[in-house]
Amino acid sequence: MLDPRKQLGNTAEAVAATYLQEKGYRVLARQFTKSFGEIDLVCQDGNEVVFVEVKARASSNYGYPEEAVTQEKIGHLVRVGEAYLAQKHLEESPWRIDVISVEYETSPPTVTHIEDIDIPEKFW
Repeated sequence: MLDPRKQLGNTAEAVAATYLQEKGYRVLARQFTKSFGEIDLVCQDGNEVVFVEVKARASSNYGYPEEAVTQEKIGHLVRVGEAYLAQKHLEESPWRIDVISVEYETSPPTVTHIEDIDIPEKFW
């Protein structure tokens, strides 16, 4: 049996994938994992590859989900994203990182999509 946090995360990823597909994105991969990190969803939006970090909260007691996307996490996403592009021979493809937060205090859950987050220069 999955621990409740992992189960919440998996459910949020499914909600995010459905949300993105309804916006016209194509989901290319889920939970793309390397030893140094994971990308929750890899999508295609037009000609761009989009690496999507999904964050969820059952309540607002600990702040907004997207506040948990730290600079360290962004660094992991960049490195795993680069590995994905290399593995798929897409090194020349344009790409970006999006964050989707899913808040379960309401029914249906509130989904917030932050497109093309800022990536600190130190990760280039």
